[in-house]
Amino acid sequence: MSPPEPTGLPPAHPFAQDYFHRGPYAQVSCRKYSQYWWSNRFYARLVRRHSPAPAGEHPRLLEIGCGMGHLLAWLAPDYEVHGSDINEWALEEARQVVPQGHFALLSAEDLSAYPQAHFQVLIAKHVVEHLPHPEQAVAEMSRVLSPGGLLLLATPNLDSPMRLRKKEQWIGYQDPTHISLRPPAEWLELLRQHGLAPYKVFSDGFWDAPYVRGLPTRLQKLIFGLPGGLQAVFGWSIIPLRWGESLIALARRR
Repeated sequence: MSPPEPTGLPPAHPFAQDYFHRGPYAQVSCRKYSQYWWSNRFYARLVRRHSPAPAGEHPRLLEIGCGMGHLLAWLAPDYEVHGSDINEWALEEARQVVPQGHFALLSAEDLSAYPQAHFQVLIAKHVVEHLPHPEQAVAEMSRVLSPGGLLLLATPNLDSPMRLRKKEQWIGYQDPTHISLRPPAEWLELLRQHGLAPYKVFSDGFWDAPYVRGLPTRLQKLIFGLPGGLQAVFGWSIIPLRWGESLIALARRR
């Protein structure tokens, strides 16, 4: 049985409707076969591979910071999907995209509306870097995840060599709401401190071209982005952590 959907409003925040249409996100397309589309397909395949839904069952799955619900739409056929966000406009969009979903206006740092060990799968894709108190959010993730449950976490990768090359132009620095950027080792240790055991850690390739002066950006996207593109298309998880812009971690609740 699902808990009642919370109605409490979070404090004022910068994640309003225009958040998805400014800065580094201004040119992002949600259309089929766009980079964003392939990314959501890739993360959905990771969930299905590492926490498959048993025949006839629909495990409860929560995406924290679900935005407009496009990732949940991939997963809705096989899971009981829940989404939380502090962007009220995005949640209204998500309700249209995933009519069967359950959505709540909640901060990642306070999931008290959900019972302990309520979800079998939890996704936090590019969320923790936005939080003033990510330690509190990870503690909440651990609390609402059932023993043996899967956490899929992604966040900007400070170990990326392209961060040093691009400096202030690096993608992780382009969003002013990225207030909690940390090295991968710190994120992984934080998970362990809260009973979450990482068992697979990898990255997503170099997709933020241009990286080199003098070469056409389109050519660079092909050269640098090919490994990440192949990984996304085929659903692999083989790119080493230092060969990409994001830390992607899969962990189990102990």
